[in-house]
Amino acid sequence: MGPGYVLNGRYKIRRVLGEGGMANVYLADDLILNRPVTVKILRLDLQNDPASLRRFHREAMSLTELTNPNIVNIYDIDQTDDGMQYLVMEYVDGMDLKAYIKKNHKLPYERVIEIMEQILSAVEDAHAHNIIHRDLKPKNILIDKNGTVKITDFGIAVAVAEFTMTQTNTLVGSVHYISPEQARGSMVTKQSDIYSLGIILFEMLTGEVPYQGETAISVALKHYRNDMPSVRNYDNNIPQSLENVILHATAKNLNDRYKTVAEMADDLRTVLDEDRKNEKVWRPQNFVDEETK
Repeated sequence: MGPGYVLNGRYKIRRVLGEGGMANVYLADDLILNRPVTVKILRLDLQNDPASLRRFHREAMSLTELTNPNIVNIYDIDQTDDGMQYLVMEYVDGMDLKAYIKKNHKLPYERVIEIMEQILSAVEDAHAHNIIHRDLKPKNILIDKNGTVKITDFGIAVAVAEFTMTQTNTLVGSVHYISPEQARGSMVTKQSDIYSLGIILFEMLTGEVPYQGETAISVALKHYRNDMPSVRNYDNNIPQSLENVILHATAKNLNDRYKTVAEMADDLRTVLDEDRKNEKVWRPQNFVDEETK
């Protein structure tokens, strides 16, 4: 689908924006409303899977109910005459958070918190509508030229939920952000999104992800076997209160992790307050300090 192609008589393709594991993404012009839009055309093998298509449409339709300023709007869900499924979304003129971190590292703590609060606002709103993202990562978080955060691909990852990590580039590419329960193949919950948010916060502060490995499986194993590295090893000036938000969000045990995004947001909001300057390292409830045994 090249430049100049008109999709369904309405969306004139300008150029390719990206090719992902789930969809090919294009910048296009809406010839009726005279505005730039993003068009995502669902991957061919998913289009041939009726169950995936049903989930794709159900999730996409539910997203049209969301009007949060930090979530990319969905304008249209349709298919071509030959059955090609596509989404038309708000076009965000800017860059993704991955590129933003690389360009601006080290980010001031205040800016990290400001970005994170916008992300949390979007995820909290989606969770209130019982929509779980499942694939939160910096590549799915856009920042426009005004500095406003916009999350994309909300809930769409459910269309590939049944594919294993070795069968889809989407999950291989996201393995650095998946929760321990996702890595084990267990049920995904709202707390799984919270874990991913903790990893994203780690990356905003350090410029790196906490777990590296030669294969997707080796990285996945580290999510539920390895302790979270300290961000203070990268920058000793990072307040302990700010690191504690990461530790709480990325707790291996769901009972220790933040229960809601609102709980995480409330904690983040005060991390730079004077009365939290001497905060101790957050520990899970059943943590045993080897030095005090």
